[in-house]
Amino acid sequence: MEAVAAAQWLVGGERQLAFFPQFRGERIVLKNGISAALDRITEIANENNVCVLASGDPLFFGIGSLVIKKLGAEHVSVIPQPSSMQWAFARVGLKWDDAAFLSVHGRSGEGFLSRIKRHHKLAVFTDEENSPSRLAASMIQHGETAWKAWVCENLGGTDERVRQFDIAELAQCSEVSPLNVMILVRTDGAFRPPPAISFLHEDAFAKRMPKKGLITKREVRLLSLAAMAIRPDSVVWDIGAGSGSVSIEAALLAPEGRVYAIEVDPEGVEICRENLRTHAVDNVRVVPGRAPEVLGDLEAPDAVFVGGSKGSMDEIIDAAFERLKPSGRLVVNAITLENAGEAYQAFRRRGLVPEVTLLQVSRGEPLARYLRYEALNPIQIFAVQKPRDCSAPPKRDEAREAR
Repeated sequence: MEAVAAAQWLVGGERQLAFFPQFRGERIVLKNGISAALDRITEIANENNVCVLASGDPLFFGIGSLVIKKLGAEHVSVIPQPSSMQWAFARVGLKWDDAAFLSVHGRSGEGFLSRIKRHHKLAVFTDEENSPSRLAASMIQHGETAWKAWVCENLGGTDERVRQFDIAELAQCSEVSPLNVMILVRTDGAFRPPPAISFLHEDAFAKRMPKKGLITKREVRLLSLAAMAIRPDSVVWDIGAGSGSVSIEAALLAPEGRVYAIEVDPEGVEICRENLRTHAVDNVRVVPGRAPEVLGDLEAPDAVFVGGSKGSMDEIIDAAFERLKPSGRLVVNAITLENAGEAYQAFRRRGLVPEVTLLQVSRGEPLARYLRYEALNPIQIFAVQKPRDCSAPPKRDEAREAR
């Protein structure tokens, strides 16, 4: 109250501002994006006391961090209150020091399923677009049903309501206040977080038949993913995605990022989508079409994997390297001598010497009561990193020494 009384300007959502009808100063209503409001706050804060209202703790998925980023911490005093997450767990009667916290409020719900895979207890800020019922419907579609849910609405208000659901019930519940916190707890007591790299056998994926060879084998996949240096928030391109095995494992390594699975074969596109549903991965965007033509509208990648080129290896490497972020990694798998030669020459024309690995894997296979080795096709893995200060690429006739 003291902060409000000392302010010449009061900033907040309509709901927060309504708590102070007696305020006689100027008001700024936050709605339809806050970028312009932050610019205005910065302008008036030079000569005025400005009070920005927030629910609970302004630094917990709140506006506080944006205001501090804009004005500097030395010019902002934060007055926290118990967050709505604290209230929600208190109302439900669950401890919350072992929970994960997500927000899809005013954000894309993409990647929600990929992020919940590693947790047994979560609290989620939702909104009208990403409502509890819509999130539950997506969980059902991908087989994530072993959860108990609580929806805590209008916490601290006169119309506060706390209800418990199973996921099927929640998917059918259409009457939920947009001001809510959803708590999810797994009902599978045997749950263990998945490994950091799942190392899935190719039989775990649907694939084109009888073309069983058109999927990246798990040993090759492991080394290729490592060479890509994927971070939790990486944007990844998987060119020639096929069944989507690399896309799926890359997406699990980057639950806060996105993977673009580019595939030209219509059957491969549908199989890739089927595998995404089977493995409950929702931060992969399938892009039907031929590379490099379809790459232009995609966001710039942190890592690129080329598993198939349809005869356009040179053009794909040029386009991918051009869009790759500085320090990003480009990895190419080549099974034929022709593809290997094209990849190597494409890198050398750019003045790059790739890391090259020839991977020859043999797996033990039963033979009567014995065990024999069965060799897989050898694969050449090319990997390069884009320099931080990468200048314009050399023209083809300027790189004769690389020929």
